[in-house]
Amino acid sequence: MLRHTDIWRAIERLAQENGLSPSGLARQAGLDPTTFNKSKRTTREGKLRWPSTESIAKILNATNTSIGEFVSYLSEDTGGGVFRNIPLIGFGQAGDAGYFDDAGYPSGTGWDEIPFPGLGDPHAYALEISGDSMAPVYRDGDIVIVGPSASIRRGDRVVVKTQTGEVLVKQLLRHSARRIDLQSLNPLHEDRSFDVDEVEWMSRIVWVSQ
Repeated sequence: MLRHTDIWRAIERLAQENGLSPSGLARQAGLDPTTFNKSKRTTREGKLRWPSTESIAKILNATNTSIGEFVSYLSEDTGGGVFRNIPLIGFGQAGDAGYFDDAGYPSGTGWDEIPFPGLGDPHAYALEISGDSMAPVYRDGDIVIVGPSASIRRGDRVVVKTQTGEVLVKQLLRHSARRIDLQSLNPLHEDRSFDVDEVEWMSRIVWVSQ
């Protein structure tokens, strides 16, 4: 849930990242310098006052900041707003040899890179979806962020690589000592089930850009 304090924190961090005060940020965006003053954040009656979407759009444009970067400033974590480059490949390439090690971590030199807020997982990477085999959940051009170090539970959406080199994006139905059962994201495609030793690795999807 987005809280009143979160959005004002994000504005303050955006100003700080650009070497400005909140009033300086407002001025640079062509707004009244008092727009983001603390006195403007509640009414005299104590009712919470939120910044307008227009004012947010103007400060993003003035600082050349993406909406993804701004969202990263919402966190209470002081690391919010810290971006790093993570590896990116197309989904069609993921099954080729040389892109992953045995643990499912990105390896090799054939990756592109994209900036993304720090996830606390040094092995996180991005896959760009191609085609509509995962529609309506994921569509052509969507980018999913995969966290190989993230714990996996029933119901999570996962990327699975089999010992034969097949790469799948499915929802985990069941993971027993012997079997892994996966549900297709597209009702037109069949569910899959594998012996555990048929799966090279399985990682959880932790975020998607759509």
